Amino acid sequence: MKLETGDNYTEDEGVNRVPINKQNFFEFLRFCTVGAGNTAVDFIVFFILTHAGLPHLLAQGVAYSAGVVNSFYFNRQWTFRAAGNTVFWEAVKFGTVNGLALLVSAALLFICRDSLRLALWSSKLAATGAGMAINYIGSRCWVFKEKQVRGDLCEN
Repeated sequence: MKLETGDNYTEDEGVNRVPINKQNFFEFLRFCTVGAGNTAVDFIVFFILTHAGLPHLLAQGVAYSAGVVNSFYFNRQWTFRAAGNTVFWEAVKFGTVNGLALLVSAALLFICRDSLRLALWSSKLAATGAGMAINYIGSRCWVFKEKQVRGDLCEN
């Protein structure tokens, strides 16, 4: 049984859910839009480099890094609408989150391609999905953290 709580989220038999409201929805759409542009750059650079003979793990690092500066700018300014003079520390945190996402995506790429012998395209797609999840949660909950609301994704 679903009960309306009045705080834009529901409780389903006593289980709290993440609030579904316009702000969270449009923020996630902006994140996906920025991510789509970065992913396009990542994929293009990755496949150009691998086609040119660069090993796929090295190409992953270079291609992933190609979108990080662009990603930081657009996610800070447009997606999360961060304000203030904390750019340096946000950049450090953003670099940390992206470094973690890069390590996880490279490990997953290695597992899918080299261990499981999956196609390069599907291996890259799996690695990208994992990186995207880490980036959104890390950016939303740590890098560009704003006021939390009850039931929020990042609530402690």
